[in-house]
Amino acid sequence: MAYWLMKSEPDELSIKDLARLKEARWDGVRNYQARNFLRAMAVGDEFFFYHSSCPEPGIAGIARISAAAYPDPTALDPQSHYFDAKANEVKNPWSAVDVTHVETFSKVLSLGYLKQQANLAELPLVQKGSRLSVMPVTAEQWAAILALR
Repeated sequence: MAYWLMKSEPDELSIKDLARLKEARWDGVRNYQARNFLRAMAVGDEFFFYHSSCPEPGIAGIARISAAAYPDPTALDPQSHYFDAKANEVKNPWSAVDVTHVETFSKVLSLGYLKQQANLAELPLVQKGSRLSVMPVTAEQWAAILALR
């Protein structure tokens, strides 16, 4: 099993939304490196659900990959914010995965707090200039973050 961190704006999909829905599609990733990470995910992999672009950015909980990567249908939908005019049914460069809720943390682990943890210095999230919405997390980093809850 691999571990990941994935970012979502809470007004689009929050950990509470996912808890209520039980399962949702994770779509709209429009960075090739982040897309490649989505494609590397396997059913059963877990990820930290990170709330971004909000008053309190941070890790809000844990979710699990329930369906491996498949073509992102939002790329083909002209009404979608994530529409890609170059994509078509035959050649869609973007991927989505399905995810299920595992756990909502009692408090959000803020980005500032995570940056203070010496054992997380190599976590891509806390690196200067790291803006990816999907990133790998090592087993050691996973355990260190779990210990902070």
